[in-house]
Amino acid sequence: MMLIAAGWIVVLLSLGGFALDRTLNGLVSRNFDEQLEYVMNAMIASAEIGPDGEVFFNRPLGDQRFLEPNSGRYWLVTGQGHENFPSRSLWDRSLELKHDHFDKAAHIYDNFQYPDEPLRVIERSVILPDSQTRWKFAVAASREDLDEQISRIRSILVWSFLVLGLGLFLMAALQSWYGLGPLRRVRLAIQHLRTTGQNRLIEPLPLEVQPLVQELNALLAHSEKQAEEARTHAGNLAHALKTPLTVVMNAATAKAPDLSDTVIREAAVMRRQVDHHLARARAVGRRAVGLSRASVAESVEAVLRAVTRLYEKTRFDLDGNRAAEVAIERQDLDEILGNLIENAAKYGGGSVFVTIDPTAEPEWCEIWVEDDGVGIPEAERTRIFDRGARLDTGKPGTGLGLAIVRDVAEIYGGSVTLEESEDLGGLLVKLRLPRASSRSAA
Repeated sequence: MMLIAAGWIVVLLSLGGFALDRTLNGLVSRNFDEQLEYVMNAMIASAEIGPDGEVFFNRPLGDQRFLEPNSGRYWLVTGQGHENFPSRSLWDRSLELKHDHFDKAAHIYDNFQYPDEPLRVIERSVILPDSQTRWKFAVAASREDLDEQISRIRSILVWSFLVLGLGLFLMAALQSWYGLGPLRRVRLAIQHLRTTGQNRLIEPLPLEVQPLVQELNALLAHSEKQAEEARTHAGNLAHALKTPLTVVMNAATAKAPDLSDTVIREAAVMRRQVDHHLARARAVGRRAVGLSRASVAESVEAVLRAVTRLYEKTRFDLDGNRAAEVAIERQDLDEILGNLIENAAKYGGGSVFVTIDPTAEPEWCEIWVEDDGVGIPEAERTRIFDRGARLDTGKPGTGLGLAIVRDVAEIYGGSVTLEESEDLGGLLVKLRLPRASSRSAA
C-alpha cells in the first residue's frame, strides 16, 4: 500500500510540477518580453527621418543601460541602403538581424550570436513617415536575468515539491499503519486465543473487523463441532468394539469348542460397526468440502435399477418432481435411498412407491418411500433408529440401515420420520433434505 501510494505521489507531483513550471516560466518570459516591447514601441514613437534621409530619435530613451557599453541592453535600427543606427551599448559589436522578411507585428526570438551572452531579441519592421524604406527596429536584452529568475523559480518548485511529496508519503504511511491497526489487534487476539486455550474471540475489536471476527468465530465453532463429532465417533466405535472383543477374548481364554464360530460371528458384528462409522465419517468429510448438489431422480433411478435385480417380483413405482435437487453428495444420497428402498422391498408385500418432492417446500425437499407391508407400530418407530435394532429377525440384515440413514441425513441438516402409508397401508418413510440453491444465470 505504501509503495503504491509513493508511486502515485511521485507521478502526480511530477506532472503537477511540470505543468506549474511551464506556467510560471511562461509568465516570467512574457513579462520580460513585454518590457522589451515597451522599449521598442518607445523607439518607434520617437523615430524620425532627418534631412539626410537617416533615422534619428527626437528624444533619448529613458534606460541608461543603452548608453553603457556591453551593459546587456541593446537596440539597433537598420534599413536597406542606409547605415545601421545602433545603441552606444553595442560599442564595436552589432546585432545579426534577418532582412528577408517584413514583420508588421513584434517578432520575439533567442539570439545566440555571442556564446558568452545569449540574447532575447524583439524586432519589428516599420515604414516611417516621409520614407519609403522598410526600417527594422530591434531591441535585445541579455537572458542572464531571465534565466536567473527561471532557475530561482525551478529551485523553489523542486524543494517545495520534495517537501510536499515527503509529507504526503509520511501521511500515507501513517494512514496505512493506522488503518491496518485493527488487523494487528486481530493477530494479537488470535495469538492470545492460541496461548490461553480459549475457543472464541471475545476481545472488543473495531467495527471494521467485526465481520472477520464473526467468520473466525464461526470457523472455530465449526472446527470444534467437527472435533467433538470425531471424538464422539471414536468413543462410540470403541464402545461398540469393546463387547465383541471381550466375547472373543473370553472364548479364546476358555478354549471354547465353538471358538471359530464365535470369532466369525463377533467379527461380523465389528465389521458392521466399522462400516457404520466409516459411512458417518465420509459424510462429515464431504459435507465440509463445500456446496453439494445431487439430482434426486437420477439417484432414485440408479438405486431402483440395482434393487430390481435383487427383488424381481417387487413392483417399483416412481413419481414426483424429477427436477428436484438436494444439497447433499450423490454418494451419500445413493446410500440413504439404497437403505430405504431395499428395506421397503425386503419387508413390504411386493409394492414400493417412491414420491419425489410431494410438498414442494421452498427450502426443503421431501422423498417418500412407501411399501405395502405390515408397517411398524407407532411405539417402535423411535427405537428402530437405534444401531442394531431389528423388528423382524427372521430376515437377514445388520440392523444399521435406518441408523445410517438418520445419521447421514442429520449431518446434512435433514431428518427422517416414519408414518403409516395411506395408499399402500404399510410403512411411509419421509426423508427431508435441504433443497439445493438455484443455479446462477451464468
